[in-house]
Amino acid sequence: MPTTTNYGWTTPADTDLVKDGAAAIRTLGTAIDTTTYNNANAAIAKTIVDAKGDIIAATAADTVSRLAVGANDTVLTADSSTATGLKWAAVASGGMTLISTTTLTGASVSLTSIPSTYVHLQLIIQNFKPATDNKFLSARINGDSSANRYYSMRLDGDVAGALAQAFDSTFFRMSGNNDNSVDTNLSIIDLWNYTNTTTWKFANVQSITVNATTTTSFNPTNYFGVYNQIGAITSIDLFPDGGNFTSGTALLYGVK
Repeated sequence: MPTTTNYGWTTPADTDLVKDGAAAIRTLGTAIDTTTYNNANAAIAKTIVDAKGDIIAATAADTVSRLAVGANDTVLTADSSTATGLKWAAVASGGMTLISTTTLTGASVSLTSIPSTYVHLQLIIQNFKPATDNKFLSARINGDSSANRYYSMRLDGDVAGALAQAFDSTFFRMSGNNDNSVDTNLSIIDLWNYTNTTTWKFANVQSITVNATTTTSFNPTNYFGVYNQIGAITSIDLFPDGGNFTSGTALLYGVK
């Protein structure tokens, strides 16, 4: 007898006698009922998931289970020790997360409550403009303004040459001197291994600032800064070395 294309259900032929119609219909109905039941029994019920972001994962051959959605900013990772062979985990080493965005205003700003969950910190200062001409960006760690806690070594220059200088002070230098009318400068500050409590802290600073005398010229500057205390860095104060901020934004990133 003929059969259907997909499931192979038996159907009456065009020449079958009418007396066989009931049996043929019954045979076809039974086939449909069996196939439908088997398919439904093998289907994954939608009630297996409970929340947005849940996924379905195998726990063994022909066996599935729900894996609940992970915490924000975690990624799906293979782990053979778990029931599903998967887990949600923090981003692997090398990732960067924006911790805070702060507008530079007034005499100073503070980046506080820095989490201790990263390996390094990167601070990007863009469009810093001092209210007073020819001022540079400064920083203190953990509110510490004590004398002889900070040391900055500068190697900078302009198109005419280069200069190396060293400074002992109550703060880091985080940029070269900048004009008070142009804010197209940029500083990138890396603070390494900031949570350890056994070594002094240091920073690498790269900046490009607007020359205060000739605003069409620029001053590229590199600093190596040392803070001779062993406590973990939990806050950073930013301020011009005189006067107030006119503009600027501080972007603090955590580096895994």
